[in-house]
Amino acid sequence: MRPEERDAALLLDMIEHARRASRYVQDRTLEQYRRDDMVRDAVNRVVQVIGEAAAKVSKQFREAHPEIPWRPIIAQRHILVHEYGRIDDDKIWRVATVYVPQLIALVEPLLPPPPPDPMPE
Repeated sequence: MRPEERDAALLLDMIEHARRASRYVQDRTLEQYRRDDMVRDAVNRVVQVIGEAAAKVSKQFREAHPEIPWRPIIAQRHILVHEYGRIDDDKIWRVATVYVPQLIALVEPLLPPPPPDPMPE
């Protein structure tokens, strides 16, 4: 896979998991989130995947797009994986409800257009 194709695939992973995080917290309050360990676990997991994908995006692409907060995204993944005792539900809630929608808005325009439909009507 060419580097630009790999970056595009990783960006798509980031977007797909960011959309999941948004869906998981949609129509919930912070208190509902805190009480639902299954939703918290799901949000933690998709935020972890976003960080893993961000870490694999090429250095060249990351440098070309400094508007995306690469370091904090990758750092949050590190905390979720290696310092799980430090997971702060309020912070993850903020990530899912504030930063994830911002990330979607920043990354969506960078995605290549979808391939043409192989079966035209």
